Order: sequence, then structure tokens, then C-alpha cells
Amino acid sequence: MKTTGAGRSLAWLLVTWGLTRLLLLLFVLKVYVFPGPDVTSDVSVIYHGWYDVLRTGTFPRNDVTWQYPPAAALAILSPALLPFLDYATAFYVLALLADLVVLALLLSAGRRPDRTLRGAWVWVAGVPLLGPTVYARYDVMVTAVAVAALLAGARSPRAMGALAAFGALLKVWPALLLLAARRRGSWLAAVVTAVAVAAGFAVVMPGAFAFLTFQRDRGTEVESLGALVFHVARHHGWDGEVLLNYGSVEFLGPYVSVVSTAALFLTGAAFGWLLLWRMLATRFEAHTVADAAFVAVLMFTTTSRVISPQYMVWLVGLAAVCLGFRSSRMRLPVGLVLAAAFVTVLEFPIWFAHVVASDPLGITLLVVRNGLLMAATVAAARELWRATVPREAPAPLPPQTTRTSETPVSS
Repeated sequence: MKTTGAGRSLAWLLVTWGLTRLLLLLFVLKVYVFPGPDVTSDVSVIYHGWYDVLRTGTFPRNDVTWQYPPAAALAILSPALLPFLDYATAFYVLALLADLVVLALLLSAGRRPDRTLRGAWVWVAGVPLLGPTVYARYDVMVTAVAVAALLAGARSPRAMGALAAFGALLKVWPALLLLAARRRGSWLAAVVTAVAVAAGFAVVMPGAFAFLTFQRDRGTEVESLGALVFHVARHHGWDGEVLLNYGSVEFLGPYVSVVSTAALFLTGAAFGWLLLWRMLATRFEAHTVADAAFVAVLMFTTTSRVISPQYMVWLVGLAAVCLGFRSSRMRLPVGLVLAAAFVTVLEFPIWFAHVVASDPLGITLLVVRNGLLMAATVAAARELWRATVPREAPAPLPPQTTRTSETPVSS
């Protein structure tokens, strides 16, 4: 009976994945038009433009919208693997394959004795909640590398370190996967991989690290937590503006630098909390590495001055790995992240015009989405702390002395 039930669950999971992914492909291929602005222009215009530059053997050093580590070039160039398709179509197919790789990894891990298929269901259900944006950005490819790194951690720490380092050179955040790594092999493999890959790009392709100088003049992206200040302030005389800046729609004007600095302060505070946790944590279980990575990426996403919709793909992938463990304590935070994913597709792309206009609907969507992310962050951090940091043992009571009745000694 259990085997039959598991077979049916797997069948339903695969059917659901196939139908939802077919729908996503139909949207990015524009067989059906998804409401809101066209999310595919990043691939057909921006990525394709970078592709033409990267093919010449150099990075787009004069394009301030290129803000990615050097290995991101591999994702942008990947459609060359399918020369019989046009660039955009090839990219969407490869994004679909990355999605399938994540599912295959979660299914393989879910069959182990201490695991469950809940993680695969989180991935299957969570990705379509974000709409076609998932296949119109290369973040799903990065997430596949991150999921592979976490799942490799238990059996091969060195493979985990190498994959995390490679992921960090794709889009920085996978470096956080090493937060709870306890074996030196993971860190050694990460350092060797990072140095080797970075040096290779620096030697072969000029401008590999130009992206480091393209972040200084950024504003506050309109979907971020800090942006809520300006969405409200616009109704009370704030005279700033909303512009497409550095590849995203941002607030520019008075006090924006103050809010951006505050976001950096919050990120620093989050990093401090994570360091404190790492020093005090003593109880590590099989799922602790995944839980810690989930908490860390939640913290850095929520406090960032930019919360692009594709960032949610990272959280869904890490949430899926967490719930793949039967003993994971992250059920509530994962549920909150999935709810935030659904609200995200409402604010972008469906009603993004309302967000840009800072009207009541746009502000409400951001308050709800960012509120869900904040709640998920706090809940996940609390669960991680409770599960790994021992409470202080109560001070031992002083030894009790038993009184004996004194009898006079006769001489």
C-alpha cells in the first residue's frame, strides 16, 4: 500500500510539474500573453546584447547594467549550446532544463530514509507562483547549482564547497551556503575553486571584475523594504522621482542615500547575527546546513536595497531543500515564502504599474509581500536558533548540608 501511495504521489508530482512548466514556456514564448509588462525583454534585449559582447572575448565593461560576477558569462553564453534555436528560445529551454535538474535532485534526495518528497512539492508548486519571470532570468540556473551544493554536503563536503564557490561566481549569494559548513574540506574546496575560476576569467577575458564598480550609484529599488518609505512620502510632498537606473526601477532623489545606507546597516546587522549564531551553535543535524543557508539568504534578501522578483527563486529552491528533510523545523517560514511568491507575481508583473505609481494597490501589495518576507525571516531565524543553540544550563544549587542534632558531650 505504501509503495502504491508513493507511486501515485510521484506521478501527480511529475504531471503537475509538466503542466505548470508547459504553461510557463507558453508565456515566455508569447503563445499566451501574461498580464503586465513584458518580462522577456531582459533575455531578448539585455542578455542578447551581452551575449554579442561576451562572444568577442571581453566583458561588457562599459555597460553599468552588467553587475554580475565573471561566471555569469557562462549563463549568458549558454544558448550557444543550442545553435539551432534563436537566442531567446534557447535560453528558455535551458532555464526549463535547470528547473528539471532541481526537480531531479530533490526527487533523488527525497527517497533517502531521513528525507521526504515534500521538498520536491515545494519546488513544483513554488516556481509557477512566480510566473514567467522564472524562465526569463538566469537565476533558476544559479539556484540549480545551489541546490546541488546543499544536497551534496552530507556525502561530499568538498563537492559542496566547490559548487557553492562556483555558484558565488555566478551570482554571489550561494557563498552563504557555507555558513554552517563544519568540515575544512568544504572551505578548502571553495577557496581553490573560487581562486581558480576567478583567475581564469581574469586572464582570459578583460573586465571580469568591472561589475564591482557599478553598484556605488544605485538608488533604492521600488520593490524593496526601504522603498516603502518613499512610496508613502510621495503622497506627502517628497520631490524625488522613479527612474530606470542600473537595470531596475529605482527611487532617486532626497534622502534616498540615507535609506540605502540604512539598508546596508540592516544587512550588516544580519551578518552580525549570523556570526553570533555560528559561534554559539553546537547542535548540528543533517538539515542544519540547509536551514542556515535558508535563513541567511532570507536575511540578505529582505534587508537588501533591491528585491527583484527573481530573488524569490533562490528562496523557493532553498525552502525546497529544507523541507526535503523530515526533521526540518522550517515549515512555517517556507509557507510564508510561498505566500510571498504569490504576492510577488501580483506586484510584478501583473500590477507593476500600480507599484511604480505608488497608488494604494501598489503600496498594499508591497506591504503584504515584504511583510511576509520579514515574518518568514524572523520565524526562520528563531527556529534555527532554538534548534542549534543550547540554552544556558541553570546554575547549580549549592550543596545542602544536613543538620544533625548536637548532643552535649559529657566529660
